[in-house]
Amino acid sequence: MTARSPVITTAGALETRRAVPEWIGKTPDSKVPDHVRQRVFLRCEGRCHISNRKIMPGEPWDLDHVTALRDGGQHREGNLAPALKEKHRAKTAAEASERAHVDRLHASHFGTRLKKRTALSKHPTLVRGMDGKVRERRS
Repeated sequence: MTARSPVITTAGALETRRAVPEWIGKTPDSKVPDHVRQRVFLRCEGRCHISNRKIMPGEPWDLDHVTALRDGGQHREGNLAPALKEKHRAKTAAEASERAHVDRLHASHFGTRLKKRTALSKHPTLVRGMDGKVRERRS
């Protein structure tokens, strides 16, 4: 666990401060250093934050952003938690599906949704020529 030292503020309240400065990624896709991965793992007591199951030695796990970057979360140590690889992939897929649905609703609401085009390439008897005109497909 990260060591915290108690400090009395000017208002007289007891506050704890980190003994080690929090890691903050320079970019959203910066690699998290191994020592930070260890600190996050120990802070969460080796538990998957999705399933709350203890991560066993040798079991594959990832770091997950508790608040997704797209939802305003930051790429920093305090927003990371360990997650079993399988659970993390399932969570990410569910979030992506939900985001796509919301994006489609917004696009439809604002009239920016692209209309689906009919694919003449799949039509059994018609084809579009280089000049853009539709003609019958040759055998």
